[in-house]
Amino acid sequence: MKGSGPYSGHVVESTPRARGGEKTREVIVETALRLFRERGYEATTMRAIAAEAGVSVGNAYYYFASKEQLVQAYYDRAQCEHEAACRDLLATERRFAARLSGVLRAWVQVSEPYHGFAVKFFKHASEPSNPLSPFSGESTPAREAAIGIYRQVVEGSADRIDAELREELPELLWLSSLGVVLFWVHDTSPGCERTYRLIEVMVPLIDRLVGLSHLPGLRGVTKDFITAMRELRT
Repeated sequence: MKGSGPYSGHVVESTPRARGGEKTREVIVETALRLFRERGYEATTMRAIAAEAGVSVGNAYYYFASKEQLVQAYYDRAQCEHEAACRDLLATERRFAARLSGVLRAWVQVSEPYHGFAVKFFKHASEPSNPLSPFSGESTPAREAAIGIYRQVVEGSADRIDAELREELPELLWLSSLGVVLFWVHDTSPGCERTYRLIEVMVPLIDRLVGLSHLPGLRGVTKDFITAMRELRT
């Protein structure tokens, strides 16, 4: 993610006018997320967002050129909240499995308020050509920031991990986390308890595979896997 604030690449001036602008941006984002939850992504227009937020349509477009940019602002905000929720864990825990489990659980916790919104808008994000896709160019800052969290998981771990796998593992963990996201979107259990259970089951399996990666008999398999991943990336 660019910058440390909730909106990627936005530089805040410490003036009353700048602070007022940030407040307006925040109101527009909050209003958009509420309308997306209530009416659905497709049915919500920029005009409706502006009217509900109490700003002119031109002012809404001044801050956000499209609904897609509003969703990208949500991505950035959610990413900042996730990073904050993981900070203490990553600063103190050294076991790989505990670090990974904590990061995944923290994501579910900070995403809970947006569950209804995610259900309505997920079909757009799942389209390969849609700018809201996690693999799109527009989503690059949020994607790189998310991979960065899993890089911290790996780099701060005291567990023994194959050197080449250690380099590729952050992106692989992020890809695995997308499976958790998909499961979470469709999870109707109270408090998303089934998603937490998925994490409990999944993390020990990943931990076991990662732990075996440095063993002499499995290094060849690990190298073949890494080679395949690099080839698919090009």
